[in-house]
Amino acid sequence: MNFAAPLISATLVKRYKRFLADVILENGDELTVHCANPGAMEGLNTPGIKVWLSKSDNPKRKLSHSWELAQVDSFGEKIMVGINTMHPNKLAFEAIQQGRIPELAGYNEIKKEVRYGENSRIDLLLSKTGADLCYVEVKNVHLLRQQGLAEFPDSVTKRGAKHLHELSNMVQEGHRAVMFYIVQRDDCQKFTIAGDKDPNYAKAFEKARQTGVEAIVYDCSLTPQKIEINHRLELAIPIARKPGTQVCVKPL
Repeated sequence: MNFAAPLISATLVKRYKRFLADVILENGDELTVHCANPGAMEGLNTPGIKVWLSKSDNPKRKLSHSWELAQVDSFGEKIMVGINTMHPNKLAFEAIQQGRIPELAGYNEIKKEVRYGENSRIDLLLSKTGADLCYVEVKNVHLLRQQGLAEFPDSVTKRGAKHLHELSNMVQEGHRAVMFYIVQRDDCQKFTIAGDKDPNYAKAFEKARQTGVEAIVYDCSLTPQKIEINHRLELAIPIARKPGTQVCVKPL
């Protein structure tokens, strides 16, 4: 996914009211920008960090700039992290269309935002002649608290739990259902569910996996010019099978 124009660097002053952030441009101008991220953004909204902005040419927009990337310290290494939760759907669509996700290859049609289930919309619906449909729900990931370990979610997400329930229903109807987690950073090797952030989501995820919902995770390479899906990450998710026992889910 290429940005329409190279991003503009700035320094973060503060993020507030979930969707707003104040920044200082390199020329000293102060600016309020749109933050397309409803999550907690733990570790990504520290005042003083370097950020990158995109600028819209739409004169009807109240805020002309959007916060896209943050440069943060990750266990002694400076890395870029994508904070815009609107991008993963486009990243997933492009990567699947280009055949760069082997687990989702072989489908000849991809539709976006298709209505299904209980008043929901699936992010991507894949289909091919003579095969069941494949429902793909895309989630943005950027939380990292342990070195090399990406986690989701970073805050309570009732909507996310609902999506897992809907996908389980699709599996029970005979279709394929996939949770596609896109990690907008490149310093992770494994992925897990942050059950302490949202215990209900963790339970819904476990139930969905036992029903047959698949989970795949990819990280991204990020620059001020573009974001691309990069490598597949290992799933490191304990799933309880019997009381008192747990197993670690291996990569699909």
